[in-house]
Amino acid sequence: MLRAHRHAPSAAPKGPGREGTPVDSAGSARTRVRRIAELQRFDRAALDEVLDAGKLAHVAVVDDGQPYALPMAYVRDEDRILLHGSTGSRLMRLLQDGAPTCVTVTLLDGLVFARSAFESSMHYRCAMILGVCSPAPDPLDALRIMTDSLLAGRWNEVRPTTSKELAGTHILQLQLDEWSVKISDGDPEDPPEDQELDIWAGVVPTVTAYGDPRPSGDLRPGIATPPSVRRLADRSTPNAPALPSHGPP
Repeated sequence: MLRAHRHAPSAAPKGPGREGTPVDSAGSARTRVRRIAELQRFDRAALDEVLDAGKLAHVAVVDDGQPYALPMAYVRDEDRILLHGSTGSRLMRLLQDGAPTCVTVTLLDGLVFARSAFESSMHYRCAMILGVCSPAPDPLDALRIMTDSLLAGRWNEVRPTTSKELAGTHILQLQLDEWSVKISDGDPEDPPEDQELDIWAGVVPTVTAYGDPRPSGDLRPGIATPPSVRRLADRSTPNAPALPSHGPP
């Protein structure tokens, strides 16, 4: 079975952790990691790194005693994350009305293959944010921030947002006031007796890559791929980063 990897990341702070609340931590009793607690990160930079690397969050609320968790696009803007959706969405109405929420972002960085199924695991970075959403003070500017954060420069390439579209959209913000980050990396943690076995063990990294842009079927002839899309495709690569070798291939 796959299980949580126990290896603490090398960059994790070793001082102010489980004994007290570190300066950078926005943690609480609700966000303290209890399972493999040494994987928790308390520095705000770690939170920003995870949120900035992701694009998809799972937003959870409880409606009439029933929990729901739905995927949503998000962006981080300084000390808040921005969410948007239709005013007809039940989830957005609940959030708009002040329902407490739990937002999670998880990045899968690799598969960890140990010499046993029990010790096999994954490399991951995950963030959890608790709080109550509120309407963004400037909805149009928040929409611009979301658009350009998802694809830099796209806001200036698309037509202006209409007042009707803006009226039909909830644009909400969630302050980064209460959060936790957990990061797992490193080699498989086989016990000494398993390390003597003639079984391959190691890590296979995962990479997110963007392919060649595919024009819409209804695109009029002569419309070139815009700079924002070209930049996204040009900087993407399907090749995984090289990992340091710890033994023969």
